[in-house]
Amino acid sequence: MSAMVMIDGLACEEIGEGSAVVLVHAGIADRRMWRRQREVLSARHRVISYDWRGYGESADPVGEVVHHRDLLRVMDGLGVERAVLVGGSMGGSHAVEAALVAPDRVAGLVLIASGLSGHVWPEDMLAQARERVHSTVPADRLALYRSGTAERVLAEDVGAFARAHVLWQVAGPDRGVDDLDPEVWELAVAMMCGVFERSWSCPPVSERHLSAEGRLGEVGCPALVVNGLADVPGIQEVSGLLVEGIRGARRLDLAGTGHLPPLERPAEVNAALVGFLAGLGW
Repeated sequence: MSAMVMIDGLACEEIGEGSAVVLVHAGIADRRMWRRQREVLSARHRVISYDWRGYGESADPVGEVVHHRDLLRVMDGLGVERAVLVGGSMGGSHAVEAALVAPDRVAGLVLIASGLSGHVWPEDMLAQARERVHSTVPADRLALYRSGTAERVLAEDVGAFARAHVLWQVAGPDRGVDDLDPEVWELAVAMMCGVFERSWSCPPVSERHLSAEGRLGEVGCPALVVNGLADVPGIQEVSGLLVEGIRGARRLDLAGTGHLPPLERPAEVNAALVGFLAGLGW
């Protein structure tokens, strides 16, 4: 049975017993993206997932947000001295930052379609996002939403923006809706609607990150990098940087897979996780 607790405003869910594995969700999702991993991993491990501050069931941010500190705060609150960290998208970036500031607390890293703090996204990727996603909402309304100053957030704008974002990133720029299982599409859209409805309804959140791109050589724990070959090319480039920069890092490429492999390819991701954890003796 899973149990949910609040730690300093962060909604945390845990299941299973044994060595700890902490799952850190993507910025376009919430902890529900790990639903196909929790049950499998909990057969041998204590599996912890949580919602970022301002996401899912967690409280709204008050002041500056430092995501890697929140990750370590979750571990502190649950009495976890050391864990393997599994991060998706920018959750992977937060996991890398935690490994840099608290190396003795991180036994391993699994970085799935990961971001990387300090990395500058290529202009062609940003232009594609503007064309395929941002254009679905009138520019004047989008500006108000992003500044948190709109009198109200229109549900149709949230839905249009979320669906376009899922199509571009979760399916991938060269795939369509039919390439995703309907269940994956529905959950991805639901999670993304929650992200934008909430973020557009309040002032922008101030976030502080380490600049990890130039410090990957300092990561001393084993690492597995999982990349979806249908993901946005600019994001796939980060997988290459991680493999090149982290000593001994291994790479797994998944064909026909976009930005959320844990949802789209659960069997493959679960097998990779189980194998990686076993290889660590974890």
